[in-house]
Amino acid sequence: MKTDSKNAVARDDLLFGCNSASGLQGSTAQNTDDDEEGDSKSSPLSYKERRREAHTQAEQKRRDAIKKGYDSLQELVPTCQQTDISGYKLSKATVLQRSIDYIQYLQQQKKKQEDERNALRKEVVALRIMQTNYEQIVKAQQSQPGHTETRISDEVKFSVFQVIMEQLFLTFRNVSVNNFTELSAGVFSWLEEYCKPQTLKDMVLRVLQRHNSLMHDQPPSQ
Repeated sequence: MKTDSKNAVARDDLLFGCNSASGLQGSTAQNTDDDEEGDSKSSPLSYKERRREAHTQAEQKRRDAIKKGYDSLQELVPTCQQTDISGYKLSKATVLQRSIDYIQYLQQQKKKQEDERNALRKEVVALRIMQTNYEQIVKAQQSQPGHTETRISDEVKFSVFQVIMEQLFLTFRNVSVNNFTELSAGVFSWLEEYCKPQTLKDMVLRVLQRHNSLMHDQPPSQ
């Protein structure tokens, strides 16, 4: 009788152990499934957060680059270094507009300087032509037959120079002097027309011949 009771208790313990083991295995499997399901649900959220964070960082870098560009403009452009009339910091639109205006001003100044440089170059060319012409006149006078070295008084030199300048001035009276542009254009046209080497040479020779004839016609001083 006792033996049967012991056998019954052993069977109950065995069944309880099996049920506990199977229950534990089932619980472990369920927990594993729940963890995997939780990981699968949390993983997409983390990816979205990483994308959002990367986008935020890229946007911040872009904003920083734009701000740095505007700050550089304000440092480089003199008109952007001033504050607004109200005392507030200049807006980005104002900085851009003032920068555009200053660039246009620099372009105008550059063109003006180029025009002045070209005008000076033409003037240098004209002066060199006049110099060459005068040198040729002097050589022609010195190479004339019977030329003797005589000392000419300053009064005679000034008289000849005065006549030459008066004739040149008469031709210069038609040059417009209303503004610098018209004056520059008129001067260069006048130089090309009346100050050519051959033209100046002919004029100087006429003046000298006239002066010599006047000197010969004068009665000798008592």
